[in-house]
Amino acid sequence: MRRNANREERSGRLLSALAAALLLAVLAGVIHGLYHKEYAETDTPNDCFAAAAATGETALPRMVCLTFDDGPSKNTQPILEILDREQVPATFFVCAQDANEAYLPLVADIAAAGHQLALHSATHQYSKIYASTDAFWQDIKALRQALEPYADVEGIDWLRFPGGSTNTVSHRYGGSGIMKALKAQAEEKGYHWIDWNVCAEDATASHPDAAQILRNIRRDADGHDICVVLLHDTRATGQTVKALPDIIRYFREGGYTFCTVAQMDALKND
Repeated sequence: MRRNANREERSGRLLSALAAALLLAVLAGVIHGLYHKEYAETDTPNDCFAAAAATGETALPRMVCLTFDDGPSKNTQPILEILDREQVPATFFVCAQDANEAYLPLVADIAAAGHQLALHSATHQYSKIYASTDAFWQDIKALRQALEPYADVEGIDWLRFPGGSTNTVSHRYGGSGIMKALKAQAEEKGYHWIDWNVCAEDATASHPDAAQILRNIRRDADGHDICVVLLHDTRATGQTVKALPDIIRYFREGGYTFCTVAQMDALKND
């Protein structure tokens, strides 16, 4: 109960501080561009393409959302410890693959710490989930069922499409129109979806070290006042854990405020 109270108090303070500083009319345009702009398509099998953020001069304070895909994993706990120490909220787009089944109880820890839980995929196998729109939603249903023992799944209404909302890998299996159809269906079903505009490239075949991960983020974040950062939480991304304190320091020194994607959206609609 005390943890929940602290979580609510911290979230309330964050929203109040941000809301007081934002020009909401401008934010609405920027956020709409980040969420739903039709970005140039890409065919990147390592699940890492950068969606171009809205550009132009604004009067907005700087905001950053740290997002972690593919967890939970053996690295979830150290990630949570760093976020707690730094008092930084994050969004976790989780999976329920065979490889992370043993770590699913950590979903409860993510939620208890005040972070946002969101959906990614049960299997993360492109050939299965993008075989048809029905196959995709069956995968999401399976993911929700796997999360039920550990989280309030009824309250989870955000998702991230594996490969991003404009990936072309999906075309191999479900045809060229599958992503357009899935985005429309997601909104019809009451889901919010989001891509990213800053990519750590921490899940690529090159296996970058912590220093390179930070350089990748600095490169993509340059010039953006609103950053949605794609990171990964898998057994193979220990270097992401190592880089995380420096990533937080970089954005903090740059004057960014940390928030979850839901908090950012709530400000738009406040």
